[in-house]
Amino acid sequence: MSVTKLIRQWNADPSVSYNFCAKHEIEATDGVFVPFPTQIHPKLVKILRGHGIDNLYSHQAKAWYLLHEGGNITIITGTSSGKSLCYNLPVLDQIIKHKNSTALYIFPTKALSHDQAKSLNNLAELLVEDISSPAHAALSISKHLQILTGIYDGDTPKSKRKAIRNTADIVFTNPDMLHLGILPQHSLWHQFFSNLKFIVIDEIHIYRGVFGSHVANVIRRLKRIANFYHSKPQFILTSATIANPIGFSEKLIEEKVTLINQDGSPHSKKSFYLYNPPIIDQGLGLRRSATSESIRLAEDLLTYDVQSIIFARSRRAVELILSYLRDVISSNESTTPHAIRGYRSGYLPKLRREIEKGIKEGTVKIVVSTNALELGIDIGGMGAVIIVGFPGTIAATMQQAGRAGRQKDEALAILVLTSNPLDQFLSKHPEYLFDRSPEHVLINPDNLLILLSHIKCATFEIPFKAGENFGNLSTTTLQEYLDFLSDEARCVHKSGANYYWMSSSYPSQSVSLRSTGTNNILLQEVQEQSDNNISKVHTIGVIEKNSALWMTHPNAIYLHEGKSFLVDNLDLKTNIASLIPVTVDYFTQSIKETNIILREIITQRTVTNGTINYGEINVTSQVVGYKKIKWQTHEILDTTEIEMPPTQLMTVAYWLTIDQSVAERLREQGLWLNDTNKYGSNWSTQKYRARLRDNFICQVCGKVEEDKAHDVHHIKPFKMFSSFKTANRLDNLITLCSSCHKQAEINVRIRSGLAGLAYVFEHLAPLFLMCDLKDIGVHFDTKSPITDGSPTIFIYDQIPAGLGFSKYIYEIHDELVKRSYESVTSCECQNGCPSCIGPGGIQELGGKRETIAILSELLSIS
Repeated sequence: MSVTKLIRQWNADPSVSYNFCAKHEIEATDGVFVPFPTQIHPKLVKILRGHGIDNLYSHQAKAWYLLHEGGNITIITGTSSGKSLCYNLPVLDQIIKHKNSTALYIFPTKALSHDQAKSLNNLAELLVEDISSPAHAALSISKHLQILTGIYDGDTPKSKRKAIRNTADIVFTNPDMLHLGILPQHSLWHQFFSNLKFIVIDEIHIYRGVFGSHVANVIRRLKRIANFYHSKPQFILTSATIANPIGFSEKLIEEKVTLINQDGSPHSKKSFYLYNPPIIDQGLGLRRSATSESIRLAEDLLTYDVQSIIFARSRRAVELILSYLRDVISSNESTTPHAIRGYRSGYLPKLRREIEKGIKEGTVKIVVSTNALELGIDIGGMGAVIIVGFPGTIAATMQQAGRAGRQKDEALAILVLTSNPLDQFLSKHPEYLFDRSPEHVLINPDNLLILLSHIKCATFEIPFKAGENFGNLSTTTLQEYLDFLSDEARCVHKSGANYYWMSSSYPSQSVSLRSTGTNNILLQEVQEQSDNNISKVHTIGVIEKNSALWMTHPNAIYLHEGKSFLVDNLDLKTNIASLIPVTVDYFTQSIKETNIILREIITQRTVTNGTINYGEINVTSQVVGYKKIKWQTHEILDTTEIEMPPTQLMTVAYWLTIDQSVAERLREQGLWLNDTNKYGSNWSTQKYRARLRDNFICQVCGKVEEDKAHDVHHIKPFKMFSSFKTANRLDNLITLCSSCHKQAEINVRIRSGLAGLAYVFEHLAPLFLMCDLKDIGVHFDTKSPITDGSPTIFIYDQIPAGLGFSKYIYEIHDELVKRSYESVTSCECQNGCPSCIGPGGIQELGGKRETIAILSELLSIS
């Protein structure tokens, strides 16, 4: 086999095999088959047998029986395990037997909806042909089945929407269309909702964080409308592997569910490798880029004729890899340019279908894709998968790796790691990837801002009556919120004990399922100028105003679907950010000053050499500058000062307070670099001598001293000297104005152990939380006023009132500290790097020893 030969070749090549840091063999398994349940309509069984399906997998049969008993189920089985039949079978059977029955299928993406609808339509057409024969004319349901499905999303033509509402038995949609286009117009769907028997929610692991909290409220509204039309549908959920499938499922739909996680489908043998690019600078811990190493491996896959997918994290990376690989094959007459294709958002549907067809037929040998191919779109079997960088969650990793091995032949999956701390942690601890799933999907449907938004929408849809609940929200709590909307917000009218929507606005249109607020900034791409010399603009998205201040400040690089944009202007009066498409080799990172005020400690406990807390805080943040950071190496190219308006955030947080005794012990060992510098007895004299030598002129910008004396800066950081006299020598001093001094301090700062610890906490926490870095905020204070001047690290939820991220960190504190220690101590750099405690300034003084010292104290390691 081609894969087997290639693996043998790689293992014999030290330049490749040395970089394989872990290998996981997944042995081939036979399927566990179960006869069709006798209750299934015989015509449906006949059609399945005609498709070569003579039995069901054990998990498919279990799903049937549980649904037949009236329960709700969550199915967690491997990729290509036939999950779609788990819901299609009972749904089709119900419709055949009871022709007025309907079902709602909710998918996270339009592409997945279209793919699944096409698959189901093929099966439905065979049913129509079979049942429409004269021998079965008495069933008189052929006309009904001819309009079996309808796709109802933003691309559905208006001319077809009425027919779908009135005649479709199964409607395919997504959460956004359900929220905006179906629930607010439920009266047009009265026949559909009156007969609703099943709700299918596919890929539920996608619904996490803010998005998932919104979707849970959309489901509350959906269930309320179904109840209004006297229907109580069963739920069928599917997911990739997560740590809390039952708890999360029941929180999402607020119903009891039964878990099905014993996969009865057969699987081919698969080899899963972790590939860590070689180090090119031992001192700085810099490695070759994951992109270039992935291209190198892909060339071998092409040589050995292994059909493959390369998953890249951005559209730009897709195009880069695609361009390079096409250059490689240009000299190969036996391979056509169409053998290597890209696949991502931005491609027209017709082009996507063409690429999907080429993959299935085998004419496309390598497809380079974003996560657009991660979910269950049917593209047949692939020989290999290369994943360029950890996708952010173990669930996504396994979904992508699962794209290989859909046939009986041996398959291969390779995760090519980046220098990110999380990637490097996995290189040392592959068991987190292969042996367990530490990720918990966290949502908070009762987050005040999110909940109020959906109570408004629900009131518009159906007026609330006295004594009514909203999901699991109690009657008393709901009434308090409705009274607020009536008395304070004045968008709800109370008449007797009932509440009616009275605002002229349409509430769902102002509620984004991906943010917590309604005060958003429009992101407008400024396109090429037209003939009359007027710039064209195109809105590409929205962002919350608070987030905009640090993500889209002037001259920031904003990434949208993998494409880079330079922020030309941020107008906070019109709420518009103007973006210009650019091609740059760097990204920007804002520099924020943060102040935290304690509101309430909810819980607290003592840990080794410290105390951990969970509670409510106020966070005041202000962007005061930004850094340009080079992709791949994380080298800081430049630092610029700016001043943006401050923002306020009331949220929840975990914080670790380190005992003062720890600082004292480390200070004695020279491992505590957080103290304020004491410049010595000759500092005043040396400062004046330096300014006099430099003619009282800033040596960077040339500004002359006026009312205020210029600053004097240590060229080599003061903390690097054992004697203040040596540090304060004139040849180590330079005169700078306050602005240039501030930038210089940022560039040459010494990374302390506390800063390093905050960095590793920030980058490892998402492994446990199944969240993005932007979902949490991290702040450290060497002398925090809320902990009596003790050194403290805070991890807080980045949305008002929180979603549960910091609470979970409080619960797993010991695990986080342990894994942080392992991550930093196992890194091969000398003084610190992007893979462990973070990149520093131009003259960075490590911080690795200091970070390890603090972690050792927290673990009582001598």
